[in-house]
Amino acid sequence: MVLARLDDMKAEDTVTIDLTGKSTIADAMVVTSGRSNRHVGSVADRVLEDLAAAGVRDARVEGMPHCDWVLIDAGDVIVHVFRPEVRAFYNLEKMWASAGRNGWRAS
Repeated sequence: MVLARLDDMKAEDTVTIDLTGKSTIADAMVVTSGRSNRHVGSVADRVLEDLAAAGVRDARVEGMPHCDWVLIDAGDVIVHVFRPEVRAFYNLEKMWASAGRNGWRAS
């Protein structure tokens, strides 16, 4: 559902990292980019709407006021929506590379 919404909203460079057996924080992490602060906020809003419609009402959100990097913690999945410059700076994919080496899946 999350990946379909990201595709619908024209999020860019979406990567899914399988965390099963690698971390207890979630089963999967999705990292994606929006073209601007407004796009990042819109993408995050729509993902949150879909999660709520699917019954995930306790998703936690950080970063909405500035929309440089919005983090959505929906329990089993964590979604990071970045502006491209911020994504390059934090480089989460590299940080999780050793944990996700066998679980990377570009979407």
